[in-house]
Amino acid sequence: MHSSQSSIRRIKHLRWTGCGQCRTWGPICLVVKQHALHIFFFTAIAVLFPTALLCGALSIGSPYPLSFVDIDGNKLSTADGHVTVLVLATTTDWGKPRAVGERVPDSCLGNPDYRMITIIRFVRKHGAIVSAVARGVVRRRVNEEATRLQTRYNAKNIARNARSDIFVVTDFDGTASSQLDGGAEGAGFRVLVFGRDGKLLAQWTDVPSAKQLAEVLK
Repeated sequence: MHSSQSSIRRIKHLRWTGCGQCRTWGPICLVVKQHALHIFFFTAIAVLFPTALLCGALSIGSPYPLSFVDIDGNKLSTADGHVTVLVLATTTDWGKPRAVGERVPDSCLGNPDYRMITIIRFVRKHGAIVSAVARGVVRRRVNEEATRLQTRYNAKNIARNARSDIFVVTDFDGTASSQLDGGAEGAGFRVLVFGRDGKLLAQWTDVPSAKQLAEVLK
């Protein structure tokens, strides 16, 4: 009899200890379950929306009325009735915007319906004096590019001032480039083509081929 009562007490003790552990570990178990659900949903989103939500990349077919002011004071927009080729580059990528321009179809040269805007992003922060000097360097490079473009215009018998068709935006604080992906710090070289209403038609992370540009700008 004594042995039977002892066994009953042991069972009751085990039951009470188990319940105590459930009460003790319950909140932790809940946190673990919630964490597992977060991982599950995050993974599901990564599979369904790999670039639009996670990387902040712009989506093809969506409208983006972006606004800029170039070094000549021109107010520009990707939704002002022009087909816009927008190039985002840093100061180490000077040759890439030129390569993009050289691959633009001849049918777009001197055509007021088409426009190319280049955003030069300065990685390091600069004071007012250094920024002013940098703008001067950019203007000199723009004038050099205008001379090259004018030669191309003359060869195609396009009676137009090439300098007026070059639009360059200097981005010292990330304001301009942050419009493209929400984070200026991670903004690398990009080429984007927008329709007349600002709808994104194509985008590349390197210089596209002449064929690729022609297919979008037809």
